[in-house]
Amino acid sequence: MIRLALLRHGHTAWNRAGRIQGRSDIPLDETARADLAAQSLPKGWNDADLWSSPLTRASETAALVAGRAPQTTAALIEMNWGAWEGQHGVDLRADPASGFRDIEHWGWDYRPPGGESPLEVWNRINPWIKSLTRDTVAVCHIGIMRMILARAHGWDFDGPAPFQVKRNRLFVVEVSGDKLTPWPDPIRLERRPS
Repeated sequence: MIRLALLRHGHTAWNRAGRIQGRSDIPLDETARADLAAQSLPKGWNDADLWSSPLTRASETAALVAGRAPQTTAALIEMNWGAWEGQHGVDLRADPASGFRDIEHWGWDYRPPGGESPLEVWNRINPWIKSLTRDTVAVCHIGIMRMILARAHGWDFDGPAPFQVKRNRLFVVEVSGDKLTPWPDPIRLERRPS
């Protein structure tokens, strides 16, 4: 059994503005950098393998909280939002012609125009998960975390999610063959001593 701990990257200007980032390489903002530099991985996770998405906001988050550069893989890059990337979710939601849906109404085959479906994202992530050989921290994106946690919880993007992805927390999933078992509670990052 291998433990996989998922950590969402810090805030960017687009996060704070409610814009869909997807694969756009938007950096962390200064507030996020300062906040992350004051935190570290919890005890027991410092020696784990460290991976991140190749996007700057994820790899920089990993380096700040772990104190070392991560290995990167395209498997962990954010979901492709296609034509909706850079747009505001509230504007898309307000336009009935956009086809935008909230996550609890997606299903595994929902696809933004020109983007990826949750199933396609899962099919990209799954081989990487199966390749893990030891405990791993993966700093990635909310879309990636949702796909892994959805599989672990048996959630099909139909109705309210049985988890809420928050920042500055490790969401741990035990990996045993094809079986993913989520830990009931996330683990907070620790504050660095002053």
